Amino acid sequence: MSNMNKTLSLYHKLQKYPFGKKIFSIIVSRIAPYFATISPYISELSPNQCTCLIKKRKKVFNHIKTVHVIAICNGLEMAMGVMAESSIPKHLRWIPKGMTVDYTAKAGSDIRCVAKVNAEDWQPGDMLVNITAYDENDVVVVKGTIKLWISEKPSK
Repeated sequence: MSNMNKTLSLYHKLQKYPFGKKIFSIIVSRIAPYFATISPYISELSPNQCTCLIKKRKKVFNHIKTVHVIAICNGLEMAMGVMAESSIPKHLRWIPKGMTVDYTAKAGSDIRCVAKVNAEDWQPGDMLVNITAYDENDVVVVKGTIKLWISEKPSK
């Protein structure tokens, strides 16, 4: 684990404890408080991939009692952000530039949000992160990309 960055190292350290993944998810939600609105749960994290779960509950419903697409986009952005923080090479930094999504099916159950890239994608310039949200039957309910701007960290 010595070559891991702080985010990935913390995830691995905490998952050894009861409720460790939940604690990690709460920590991320405190760093970026808007994520707390969906009560996210980071269920899987590895270099270049992250999975975030959203429970179907009243606070994320739309008018037809399915999971609101904006809540899903929030989960997808959280998955992307945690993936980026745990994967980006030490000499680079990132910032989101945009999100493009297609709503492909009703989200009538708990939702699994996945963000992933290839290791070789971490280069200065625009980078597209593939994002996909699945229902409990593995039906894709939202798919798209988040565009990141990758740049070199300034010298200190």
